[in-house]
This record gives sequence, structure tokens and C-alpha cells, in this order.
Amino acid sequence: MLKGFKDFLMRGNVVELAVAVVIGTAFTAIVTAFTTGLIKPLINAIGGSDAANGLGFNVLSGNDSTFLDFGSVINAAINFLIIAAVVYFLLVLPMQKIQERRKRGQEPGPAEPTDVELLTEIRDLLREERVRD
Repeated sequence: MLKGFKDFLMRGNVVELAVAVVIGTAFTAIVTAFTTGLIKPLINAIGGSDAANGLGFNVLSGNDSTFLDFGSVINAAINFLIIAAVVYFLLVLPMQKIQERRKRGQEPGPAEPTDVELLTEIRDLLREERVRD
């Protein structure tokens, strides 16, 4: 029963599903807080003297609803890259290594001779010895 469960967990599609769940939930809050609290203020500082709006501009002057916020787009891209890197290096890469090890263990080794082949070889050697004597 435990072997079946282990085989189920080691399947590729289960791992991919786990990766998707982790990307969607576990790291999002941490990385979002990091990029929003630390990275976005640095990006917004590049935006010029009006740091309240950040890196971007108003399409229509005086209308805040037309503000194109490049800082948020850059922030989201950095957020995604951090999450993808963490998931790849902590989940995907180790799982690939484990699966490679499992495949190496399943490969057949060199074929050993059967009992009949061994007995035939012994018989032939004994015959050769008798002929020499």
C-alpha cells in the first residue's frame, strides 16, 4: 500500500500539480510583500520628482484614472521571476534528480548466465581436462 502511494507521489503530473499550487499560494504572499515593500519604492524613485505616482505618467493630465503605472508592471515581473526561481530550484530540480536516480536503479544490469549455461561451461572445461590428460 505504501509503495503504491510512493509511486503516486513520484509521478510527474502530481509534481507539476504541486508546483502549480505552490506558485499560486505559498510563495505569493512572501514575494509580493518583498517586491511591494522593498522593490517597488526603489522603482518609483526612478519615476522622477512625483514619487507618489511612481514610474509612469498620466495619459490625460489631471485625471488619475488614466495613470500608466510602469512600476507595478515591473514589480509584477520581478515577483514572477522570484517565485519561478524558488519553485524551480527548491522543487523541480530536486524532483528531477530523484527521478533520474530511480531510473538508474530500474535499468537492468549485465545479464548473468543461467544455471544451464554454467553447467554447460563446467562440462566443457572437464572434457578439455580429460583430453589433455
